[in-house]
Amino acid sequence: MHAISSHPEITQTYTREAEREIRRFTRDWTKRNDTLAATSYALTFIAYFSTLALSIWAWPAAWAVVPLIVLNAFIGVRLYVLQHDTGHNSLFSTSRMNTIAGHGLSVFTLTPFAVMQHNHNAHHSHLGNLDARDTTEIFTMTLREWQEASTFRRLFYRLYRHPLLLIPVGGIYTYAIAYRWPKNAAKVAPFQVLMHNVGLALWVLLLWYIAGIPGLVVYGGTVFAAGCIGVFLVYLQHNFEDTWWDRKPDLNPARAALQGSSALDLGWWFDLAVANITYHDIHHFNANIPSYRLRECHRALRQHYEVQTIGWGEALRSFTLKLWDENQGRLVAFPKAQEQRVPVVPAE
Repeated sequence: MHAISSHPEITQTYTREAEREIRRFTRDWTKRNDTLAATSYALTFIAYFSTLALSIWAWPAAWAVVPLIVLNAFIGVRLYVLQHDTGHNSLFSTSRMNTIAGHGLSVFTLTPFAVMQHNHNAHHSHLGNLDARDTTEIFTMTLREWQEASTFRRLFYRLYRHPLLLIPVGGIYTYAIAYRWPKNAAKVAPFQVLMHNVGLALWVLLLWYIAGIPGLVVYGGTVFAAGCIGVFLVYLQHNFEDTWWDRKPDLNPARAALQGSSALDLGWWFDLAVANITYHDIHHFNANIPSYRLRECHRALRQHYEVQTIGWGEALRSFTLKLWDENQGRLVAFPKAQEQRVPVVPAE
């Protein structure tokens, strides 16, 4: 048992003392273990190639192919989470090992490593900042902005935030299209992005050469399914009722991490499938914790602190919430017709 005093009120007060105690508490889980990291890395790759091969082998028996595609998609998401770890230099013990591992994952996650690392670190730096929402993966309007918006902008935002468009279209756009030339690529690593795209093209050609059209169809299905899972997770990481946003100088980075990021309690198998990225609150609070220690750290933290977790019911309900209400300090649904033009008093 770790020695730490109990502060059940931490999620309400965010005192400097409590923040320092949680920082000390989470530091115990930041130690890298190269054996664990290499095992996670290798076994995930083995599972990825195995399920992809089985999916192609089972073609065209849909009863077998479809579940295998979904399984392979979850494993693909796990590969992405491992790459995300390497971007924080938290998977392996040295920066060089993380960089090599991150590049090794790029083709199979469809994500060029250096630009992902740059953009994701910007996201961490501006988390919860209403004045820097361009660094978030999914854009959120405030209630005041919605009430002042034109009819066209409202229609666009409604479509953008609709889960039946956001998840499938957003997944394909992000991973299959936008990552071919991601944001800030020209400033960070343009040549690397080009070489990444060449590597991806060679991988797709190899699949076609080995397995023909069935190979391409199966691979397309896994990319689509993985994109949907990825957007589902990215949305829930910061879009839920009791999340938190603010503006400088009142912005509290610790509160933005602990309250503005979710802890999804969706079951052990789900945690395993996505390499524990479900515990996003402590990841944002201390990005040095490797994915293979996040679940253990979070479970231990709950013994000492009141930690907000989200189950399946609230997770699904979160997709009905669209706007940040600065006065109430919570995410809300679109207002009813009679409330559309009610003036909103800015939060002090």
